[in-house]
Amino acid sequence: MSAGRVARVLVDSPLPQLDRLFDYAIPAEFADDARPGVRVRVPLRTAGRIIDGYLVEVTDASTSDRALSELDAVVSPVPVLTPALYALARRAADRAAGSASDILRLAIPKRMVRAEKAWLAAGRAGAPTVAEDAVAWADARLAAFVDLSARIDAGERLALSAPAVPDETADGRTVGAWALLLAAAATRQLARGCSSIIAVPDHRDATQVLAALDGRVPPDAVVRDDARRSGPERYATFLRTLEDAPAIVVGNRSAVYSPIARPGLVAIWDDGDPLLREPLSPGVHARDAALIRHELEGGALVVAGHTRTTDVQRLVSVGWIADVAPVRRASPRVVLSATREGEGRGARVPSSAFQAARTAVADGPVLVQVARPGYAPSLVCADCRRPARCAHCGGPLRAARPGATPVCGWCGRHARGWACPHCSSTQVRMASSGSERTADELGRAFPGIRVIVADGEHPVAHVDAAPALVVATRGAEPIAQGGYRAVVLLDGDRMLQADDLRVGEACLRWWSNAAALAAPGAPVHLVGVAGGVARALATWTQPAYAASELADRAPLRMPPTVRVAAVEGPRARVDAAIRAVREAVTALDSEAVLGPVGESEQARALVRFDYSSGPAVTAALRSAVVTDALNSRRPRAGGPGRNTLRVRVDLPDLEL
Repeated sequence: MSAGRVARVLVDSPLPQLDRLFDYAIPAEFADDARPGVRVRVPLRTAGRIIDGYLVEVTDASTSDRALSELDAVVSPVPVLTPALYALARRAADRAAGSASDILRLAIPKRMVRAEKAWLAAGRAGAPTVAEDAVAWADARLAAFVDLSARIDAGERLALSAPAVPDETADGRTVGAWALLLAAAATRQLARGCSSIIAVPDHRDATQVLAALDGRVPPDAVVRDDARRSGPERYATFLRTLEDAPAIVVGNRSAVYSPIARPGLVAIWDDGDPLLREPLSPGVHARDAALIRHELEGGALVVAGHTRTTDVQRLVSVGWIADVAPVRRASPRVVLSATREGEGRGARVPSSAFQAARTAVADGPVLVQVARPGYAPSLVCADCRRPARCAHCGGPLRAARPGATPVCGWCGRHARGWACPHCSSTQVRMASSGSERTADELGRAFPGIRVIVADGEHPVAHVDAAPALVVATRGAEPIAQGGYRAVVLLDGDRMLQADDLRVGEACLRWWSNAAALAAPGAPVHLVGVAGGVARALATWTQPAYAASELADRAPLRMPPTVRVAAVEGPRARVDAAIRAVREAVTALDSEAVLGPVGESEQARALVRFDYSSGPAVTAALRSAVVTDALNSRRPRAGGPGRNTLRVRVDLPDLEL
């Protein structure tokens, strides 16, 4: 072929067989714009259509006689795919047996022409200047942990238990002390000319971090990246991260992929929150993406929380992440409340917790955490106490108010004339109390006191310092000005009954995060719970609980002591994938594979494997997915469709 340059392109396609670089000739008309990282459009010969992609690299023309198709168009001259971002996407996808294009779809927002033109026309941000008093403030905050500043400067991987107390920003707003700590670390890195990423579960956490940064660093050095922003705003934000000037990126799980200049810190807050696990394929957790990024680019990695996940504890136990101790250990005042003699055995709020709330509410807000939203999340038969189910779909029946007609929680039908199929009773009773019913009950018990409901249907971000009872579901607790004067944690026994391997870990995280909202010295009452989880909360030894959980799971080969992959699809194809894994990794024992279970057209199997075998297992699974996709391109009439085999790696639980 004639002399020229060749563009190596990653096409943006969900088809696994296209997850590689394709070579295209660069026409003379695109010679100036066809640079690595730009968006392009290229033809696919086999499909007979034009598809979007990213130009990954430009090489010299091949000496092969094979004719290359030409680039169809250069969509934009802006190189949005940096070499570091491509390397990160490739590594993260390979680890999860997925496609790099799926990762990039999460990392690079959709192009917005107006935002891009405005960015091209505007000047680039200059190097930000951090005031000396802001650096001194940051150093003082980081001094609460032993050698934390030096270890972040050295680019180490660190795990720390954040201070569990509310604190104030420079302008007097109340935020968690954790937000000030991470903001201080990012401020220090910015003063050193390095960028930082702070990835948090949701927008309320991001708001706290942004409030902590306000007044400490130049506003143009702070970049907010989350899904609540409009398309043009997100794209403009992404373009800012492409600039050479360092920045502090605050966002949700996709923020870990931000192509910042000179990365100095990636911080993950509350990695146990499921919002940090990407639901879309290939499902890479933000913590795992951050670990890969640290390995590729350096800089410090900080995983912080009020609790310690077993995933992080495993890394601490093998020495991959260092545990950073606080200079002075402080914790909330947790009280394990149980019913006393003379009280009803099933009393929902024991007298000790009730009296603590009554005393504290005179001084300010009191938080009451409940398990579920709504009025009565579930109903049972009044006679036999069996769950009341919908006669049409079998869903749980619920009631909006006492005496109201039950409504199915699945199909929404009204259950008029309901009769129990077991005892023929026509009466139902409320089996549990949701946030609204709890608010009604406490409103009668505390006349004249404001009652605020905070849940998914009634989002509340902040409450003032005036007396109030705040009834919130787990994870929806608002921040109180100056902190709550008391915290009462209800329904703990019900939360622990969930059928989940990590239920104890999750409950400890919910309770710890709620306890961290209490004002210094305020009582935190955990009602009706005993055992290891309760002791860990009362003694504020969450890392020790994580270590004990990890030790209990190791003999049973439960995650995260091993990695787990789920393989789903037609039985024959699942069997073929499992055979491919066993051929690739002969070290797998006879109990490594659970299943397959299910019908011939929809089976599911789990593969448990050690971390050392991860690359071989994921490569074999990915190869099986590609083979299945190639064999399914032209299905026979009535046969299985395209991409019928699905793989998901690093499941948090074993569930067939």
